[in-house]
Amino acid sequence: MLSFLLENWSLVAVALVSGGLLLWPTLVGGAGGGVAPNEAVRLMNREKAVVIDVCEPAEFEAGHITGARSIPLAKLEGAKELPSNKNLPLVVVCASGMRSRRAVAQLRKAGYEKADALAGGMKAWREAGLPVETGAR
Repeated sequence: MLSFLLENWSLVAVALVSGGLLLWPTLVGGAGGGVAPNEAVRLMNREKAVVIDVCEPAEFEAGHITGARSIPLAKLEGAKELPSNKNLPLVVVCASGMRSRRAVAQLRKAGYEKADALAGGMKAWREAGLPVETGAR
């Protein structure tokens, strides 16, 4: 076995690298990888999920999910706009999905165990052809 590994070290390296590349999205995304837009719609329609948009106000006005609550990431902790029922599912969204993952970590720490980021953010939502509304709320 050891002689095989030594004689074929380049094949072993290629196998390890390709395996790592296959696992990378799972490892990086982890629990914060989020829900796909179609799953977010299901959560909103069937489980009454609340959509929390953590974009800055100007980004929110430029386009957001219909019915989303605007709570910029910097103001998320202790925000009055968060639902009082911590058992409700939350779909957290931003432009690309990066800020929403940080927001999910904060929300889970605050007791919102059913908080998930929208994978790909508003970019993925738009690409899925789902409705977007503009203006402030």
